[in-house]
Amino acid sequence: MMISTELNPLGERFGDEAAIRMVREAGFDAFDMSLFRMNADASYEPNGKEYRKYMEALRRTAEREGIVCNQAHAPFPSSYGEPQRDEAACRMIERAIACAAILGAKTIVVHPVQHLKYAVHAARLREMNLEFYTRLARTGERCGIRIAVENMWQYREEKRPDGRIWICDSTCSSAEEFCDYVDMTGSPWITACLDIGHAPLTGRGAARMIEALGHDRLLALHVHDNDLIEDAHTLPFMGKIDFEAVCRALAKIRYAGDMTLEADGFLRRIPEALYPRALSYMADTARFLAKRVEDFAADGL
Repeated sequence: MMISTELNPLGERFGDEAAIRMVREAGFDAFDMSLFRMNADASYEPNGKEYRKYMEALRRTAEREGIVCNQAHAPFPSSYGEPQRDEAACRMIERAIACAAILGAKTIVVHPVQHLKYAVHAARLREMNLEFYTRLARTGERCGIRIAVENMWQYREEKRPDGRIWICDSTCSSAEEFCDYVDMTGSPWITACLDIGHAPLTGRGAARMIEALGHDRLLALHVHDNDLIEDAHTLPFMGKIDFEAVCRALAKIRYAGDMTLEADGFLRRIPEALYPRALSYMADTARFLAKRVEDFAADGL
């Protein structure tokens, strides 16, 4: 099993090319290309006319460094509830799909449409996402890259007694709906990326969701930890998620994807002078988790 991590916040601070080198030097086998920056920075190269040259140059850098792009993350949000903005968002996502394919990524994670209040509009959101992912499946097929649906959450209107905002259900936050979203287009170009940190924020265990998705649906992961209250995106074993249960579940379904960290919340708290050590520790943590899955699988668990 390869170990991987997203390029941000390294790409934001040092540029994508330097970020690729830093990730490889830390010991990662692969990287998750953080293309969600396209929505935050209009001048970001993948938005421009020369995007193909930029992505081809990054791929050459990765090849020289001996690392691959295993997956990517499309810009988000995927919708706003305004026709013109929604079409522009979809076209940006389609550009991101093309960019990820040039890098050689196997999958690109695309957030579902979720601008409506889920508790009231779950059925409508499913209709919108059926149209959305059907369109993206065609784009993925043209580019030769699979589109990965991600499990999401929303904020409630009321606050907790400690002042923090409650998190509640959104699209794909239940295992049943997640499976339905992956299956509903009938396209083999749609798959699942389980966000390990998102799963318990809505009261579901990540291990249960892994087992429900199973070997055939689950192709990618976003691995990070939290306190079961806020989406902290910190490193595994720094929060309360049961990663032994996660690794057992991955072994049980014979998970065939990679161990990809999305622990940018951890790295953003580290001084830049400590980045090399911090990144090496992140790689060690990802390698440890991958080994646990392999050990459980070997033991028949």
